[in-house]
Amino acid sequence: MESDKMMPGGLTEARPATPEIQEIATTVKPQLEGKTNKTYEKFEAVEYKSQVVAGINYYIKVHVGGNSYVHIKVFKSLPHQNEPLKLSGYQVDKTKDDELKAF
Repeated sequence: MESDKMMPGGLTEARPATPEIQEIATTVKPQLEGKTNKTYEKFEAVEYKSQVVAGINYYIKVHVGGNSYVHIKVFKSLPHQNEPLKLSGYQVDKTKDDELKAF
């Protein structure tokens, strides 16, 4: 098996965020704001890891201004399930250097 293939259940290496990842983060931003009772002026995805489950979990590091970052976990269902992106977890008070980890 090639080393660049994703293993089911395992997290990929951190990769720079892409426009698709930014779109995922932006889509779940209102869900995060509802849970944290905060409004984020800046919401810039900087890096992500993904995990193949019955769908895909995306772990995304998001710059929310100044030295503040949040880590969000977003679940994307399989295409045939046609479900909206779901914020399934988050961690606030992160820094630029905090490693993205499964949570």
